[in-house]
Amino acid sequence: MSDHAFSVRVEGMTCASCVGRVEKALKVLPGISTASVNLATERADVVFAGRPDLSSIIRAVEDVGYSVGQEMIELRVEGMTCASCVGRVEKALSRFRGVLKADVNLATERAQVWVVSGAVSTADLVAAVSATGYEATALMPAGTTADLDVERRDRELRSLRRAFLIALILTLPVFLLEMGSHVLPQVEAWVMRVIGHAESWYLQFFLATIVLFGPGLRFFQKGLPALLRGAPDMNSLVALGAGAAWGYSVIATFAPGVLPMGTRNVYYEAAAVIVTLILLGRLLEARAKGRTSEAIRHLVGLQAKTARVLRDGAGVEVPLAEVRSGDLVQVRPGERIPVDGEVIEGTSYVDQSMITGEPVPVQKGMGATVVGGTINKAGSFTLRATRVGADTVLAQIIRMVEQAQGAKLPIQALVDKVTYVFVPVVMGMAAVTFVSWLVFGPEPALSFALVNAVAVLIIACPCAMGLATPTSIMVGTGRAAEMGVLFRKGDALQALRAARVIALDKTGTLTKGHPELTNLVPLAGFTAEKVLRLVAAVESRSEHPIAQAIVEAALKRKLKIGTAEAFQVVPGFGVAAGVEGCKIEVGADRYMRKLGYDVADLGPTTTRLAMDGKSPLYAAVDGKLAAVMAVADPIKPTTPEAIQSFHRLGLKVAMITGDNAETARAIARTLHIDEVESEVLPEGKVEALKALREKFGKVAFVGDGINDAPALAEADVGIAIGTGTDVAIESASVILMAGDLRGVSNAIALSQATIRNIKQNLFWAFAYNASLIPIAAGALYAVYGLLLSPVYAAGAMALSSVFVVGNALRLRRFRPPLAIAASVAEHDTQQATYAAAQ
Repeated sequence: MSDHAFSVRVEGMTCASCVGRVEKALKVLPGISTASVNLATERADVVFAGRPDLSSIIRAVEDVGYSVGQEMIELRVEGMTCASCVGRVEKALSRFRGVLKADVNLATERAQVWVVSGAVSTADLVAAVSATGYEATALMPAGTTADLDVERRDRELRSLRRAFLIALILTLPVFLLEMGSHVLPQVEAWVMRVIGHAESWYLQFFLATIVLFGPGLRFFQKGLPALLRGAPDMNSLVALGAGAAWGYSVIATFAPGVLPMGTRNVYYEAAAVIVTLILLGRLLEARAKGRTSEAIRHLVGLQAKTARVLRDGAGVEVPLAEVRSGDLVQVRPGERIPVDGEVIEGTSYVDQSMITGEPVPVQKGMGATVVGGTINKAGSFTLRATRVGADTVLAQIIRMVEQAQGAKLPIQALVDKVTYVFVPVVMGMAAVTFVSWLVFGPEPALSFALVNAVAVLIIACPCAMGLATPTSIMVGTGRAAEMGVLFRKGDALQALRAARVIALDKTGTLTKGHPELTNLVPLAGFTAEKVLRLVAAVESRSEHPIAQAIVEAALKRKLKIGTAEAFQVVPGFGVAAGVEGCKIEVGADRYMRKLGYDVADLGPTTTRLAMDGKSPLYAAVDGKLAAVMAVADPIKPTTPEAIQSFHRLGLKVAMITGDNAETARAIARTLHIDEVESEVLPEGKVEALKALREKFGKVAFVGDGINDAPALAEADVGIAIGTGTDVAIESASVILMAGDLRGVSNAIALSQATIRNIKQNLFWAFAYNASLIPIAAGALYAVYGLLLSPVYAAGAMALSSVFVVGNALRLRRFRPPLAIAASVAEHDTQQATYAAAQ
């Protein structure tokens, strides 16, 4: 039975302890093989070993005090005539994993579908209704997960901003009344004269109570139930700390006789300032976290909102969700191409920079494929939709980035173990602090005990530890996507940094992947033009890449290619045919020797060609050797720079190829490659990688073909060229969209920067808590007479998580060491062609 992966949004998590509790609740569910929860993305990724049970996930999350994000999608359904139609539509909609409930109303012709946020797209629901024979259209824009997340974050920001402003306005008078009286005698005298001592406390009580149980009520609503379940979190610490300061002050205000003399003090300002500063921290953190997902929003923004579809011969503007595979879509100049498709009419130039990084528009004509989200620059055309909705290249890119952003790196394992027990340990330390000061502290011991215990509760910050890794991953993978590097698996970020050797497939990776005729040396009695024309006629009957290279060379020279007769292939040797009454034979040296030709005199020429990394061929006409030719797969112009960058990063470079040893060594000499594995059959690439791993350590393999898929899966990190086959891409951990080998260096550099950023965050988070919790407990009092006020503790805690997120956001400014663009000559040629078309 196959595994089923599922992702849900979890609402209400505020710190790493929350993450640990949700993970623990999910992992004990029957049928779940793995569960991973991410604080930064607020998502839980669950893998079921068998049939998924979504209801059990929702119950488990709710049982530990959180909720699973849900949304309602409304559709208009036309064509229903009776109750059985309603039943069929409801059944079709309910079949999707992620649909919680589907209600269809015959009278209003409406369907209301409640789904787990992000689990089902509007396009999928519309398609399901259409498949049952009815017409469905979305009554709300086809929102993506990213759109909904933006809306939810905006709501959260507005709520936090409103709560903070109210708390600030009410806290300022409390702070000025209490702290002003302590700092300035004039303020104390004014309070006593104008307001009165008791009245001042009553006013502070009134204002602080509104702060705690108005804007600050969220901490009690979440923290106290978590505490009662025996699973305290960040909110529990705030609720206990602020609640203790407020409760003690209430007793001092209204029942002072309960407290010993000398301890009848109020701490309303501490309770109110704690709530206000932590709300400020949450506000700043929410703003910063919103910026961590800008890459996703940018990608979503590339999607067209509507498409002009041909209906009964006329173009009709329809929402993108209503476009079906096979529809004919018109694209006008300046428009974004709405879906992936094949051009069936017209020509134009298309800006594909979002996919390839190449700034020069590419010409598209009949039969060319186009990608949704790219921009039509000049000319109009009609395309046949081949991929729509979640199947488009852009949708897959967004999905890959979202999955990578939600991944957990191995480096997170220790953090998870610490944060799971962090809050209970802090509460224990606060209790020890309280008792220690109460027993051993100076008078008034109770006041000292209360203030220091509250400071310990408030200063501890599991948020910083919980956000240290996921925020860096979110920003790092988002920045990578902008650079044309897609991490299909988040853990590849850490694994790529650890690679010690880069193994490269030759064809299509180091080279262009399209052989070209590079040399043609005619022998006595023959001309180059005649030989090429005759040989091209023979090779036109073959589908071999070398044959196609010879035919292309003849066509470029505008030679008339004749018709080959009696064509025959001698496997492993060459080909022969009759052309214009002549017998033509073409092949390697072994074919010539088999036919009885003496090629010894041509040895120096062929040796020189082989040493240049070219494959020599011979042509014979009517029983006489006519020419020596050479075909080579040219090295990409950007390859030498990429190899140099690998060496600068301290990496060994290996080439794995099926070429003969002499040709392989020639290419390796040219490119300064350290290790060569030649004459390797496709099935031998895995063994070659194992040998390299044993010799050097962790291996990253770069390839693009179907036969590279096993090697991509075997490598510690598989990197697929985005212009390669779907099979290769599915087997890889990292994808280079531009097909440029320099992207590997950029990916490695970004991997190193991201892991470095994570380590900085973790150091800050652990060092902050390890150093400031003892100070809050009063560790400096005996030596320096210093105590940390709960007010300063709240400020430090609020800023600690903001620091972590802010540090992660620095990755948005990461600059790739190698700028990827076309070679100068290629760029100029393309630019001239495009300019001429305008």
